[in-house]
Amino acid sequence: MADNARAKRLADLIREVVAQKLQRGIKDPRLGSHVTITDTRVTGDLREATVFYTVYGDDEERAAAAAGLESAKGVLRSAVGAAAGVKFTPTLTFVADALPDTAKTIEDLLDKARQSDEKVREVSAGATYAGDADPYKKPGEDEDDTAE
Repeated sequence: MADNARAKRLADLIREVVAQKLQRGIKDPRLGSHVTITDTRVTGDLREATVFYTVYGDDEERAAAAAGLESAKGVLRSAVGAAAGVKFTPTLTFVADALPDTAKTIEDLLDKARQSDEKVREVSAGATYAGDADPYKKPGEDEDDTAE
């Protein structure tokens, strides 16, 4: 079993090689300039690599890019093997990254919270305190003054 540093270096190398090959070496029109490699993870035994990617576009373009990556898997693995120089070239698995969808969900929730805060701010604009503005006792105040 390889150490984590070696797996990390191999994952970084795979990410760079796959990204460069997609940009310059693959002539598939489904894999145009709208596919971005976001992350790569390699198992501890260096046998399998998971490549995360995002696609700029609609669902149809995402499906086409997934099919294009599957068809180019052999060429990309050969390029990784030539660049890595390891005994066994890891098998590549392409997974669509959920990061953009998660970021959109978080952004929508933050917008909803901002709108709720604005409503609370509008309602509380003319409000006054139910008691004194400062309910805490100050040093030097006598409790006897209130009893008389």
